[in-house]
Amino acid sequence: MSKAPKPVGLYPLARKVGNLLFLSGVGPRIAGSDAHDSGVPGLELDHNGNFRQFDFAAQVHSVFANVKAILEEHGSSWDQLVDIQVFLVDMKRDFHTFNGIYADYFKDIDPKPCRTTIAIAALPTPIAIELKCVAEL
Repeated sequence: MSKAPKPVGLYPLARKVGNLLFLSGVGPRIAGSDAHDSGVPGLELDHNGNFRQFDFAAQVHSVFANVKAILEEHGSSWDQLVDIQVFLVDMKRDFHTFNGIYADYFKDIDPKPCRTTIAIAALPTPIAIELKCVAEL
């Protein structure tokens, strides 16, 4: 059984092509949860499905754990990441927190992966961050 959450659409968690592993967008949901039950660490929704509170740092740690699980399940590892695209729904509010946590996770990795951080209006589920990654096998 996968340690990462199932995709919320008709796509694989990852696909191997040659010596590269391409990860689909990875969010912070916990394995075993589904798109209808938030399953997002630190997220509390009201009865209408609107968020009452959330913990962005908890989402960042969870999305990193999900990426790590997918990499390992497909024969790669954290230090084999070559490119990361980061999607944030609120760049102004969340970038500083993300960047600090990211620095902790990658301080001992050399060479470091390339990275692009993009502000977006929304994601398909009530999350504040998603990562799109490429790793070597």
